[in-house]
Amino acid sequence: MNPNWKMTMAGLAACAGLFIYISSGVAQTPKPKRINRAIELLEQGQPIYYTGSHSGTVGSFEQGKADAQTWADYISYDMEAAPYDVAGLAAYMQGLAAGGPTRTGHKTPAVIVNVAVRGTDEATVRANSWMFEQVLATGVHGILLCHATTAGAVRAFVEAVRYPNREQGVGREGLQEGHRGAHGAPTASKIWGVSNEEYMNKADVWPLNPNGEILLGVKIEDKFGFANVNEIVKVPGIGFGEGGPGDMALSFGFKPGDPKAKEVQERIFAAAKAQHLYWLGISDGPFNEASIEQAIKSGRMIGSGEKTAAVGRRITKRPLPY
Repeated sequence: MNPNWKMTMAGLAACAGLFIYISSGVAQTPKPKRINRAIELLEQGQPIYYTGSHSGTVGSFEQGKADAQTWADYISYDMEAAPYDVAGLAAYMQGLAAGGPTRTGHKTPAVIVNVAVRGTDEATVRANSWMFEQVLATGVHGILLCHATTAGAVRAFVEAVRYPNREQGVGREGLQEGHRGAHGAPTASKIWGVSNEEYMNKADVWPLNPNGEILLGVKIEDKFGFANVNEIVKVPGIGFGEGGPGDMALSFGFKPGDPKAKEVQERIFAAAKAQHLYWLGISDGPFNEASIEQAIKSGRMIGSGEKTAAVGRRITKRPLPY
């Protein structure tokens, strides 16, 4: 008998075990159904949870690389109160791509940007639509329009981010064809990990376009927007939003604890829910498990904070990996 027989068989067994381990690992690697993780979850009826926004996201390559493995379903990137720095955002997106794939197998986490322009009126939004084009060219996955005040402003917002060859929703509620140019696609497509052609096919607003990968939101945060909320939430192309209670209180002059403040937020939510929009309503504030569960049952689908996310994911029995 060959004296090396036992060593040979042991080696083969080890290799077989390694093969099984590697094969098992490959089989268990998540395969994303979409580029935009937030949309993917919303389609499954799952609440989504974000990090960032006014917490001071830093626009740098290294910060993006570190954030690629975030616990959150999407990153809210603030350029409303923070500086409008497209170069910093571009570096951040490149860092996210370099630090990926994410724990769920996506190229990057979904990123939704709060842009500096306010939705006060149609003329203002159209004059500043270049901001939307520049932000989208960095490869982000959505935009939140702050201080959405009129339906005309929101329509101009939707039109600014869509390519002219899109047909869904055009002519409905006054929505016209898109105005976005093709020049940003080469840089954005690299972040998404697709070809230019595929990017231009997928870079449309969801759920108006079921195959779209861009999520648009509105923030209704003053008494003027509140007066127009029923018209604003009907604009085709908007997928989510929030009420902005802090600025709303300033606008109305509410004192702390004024019950009218809650009434306003509930009326905004009711208008949004009637149009099947996903609405912010879960935060790290005074919520406990019971109140988070009630918020989810009421139809509020978006929240902030890792602790809130942990509770919410448990309530909805979201499967791993989160």
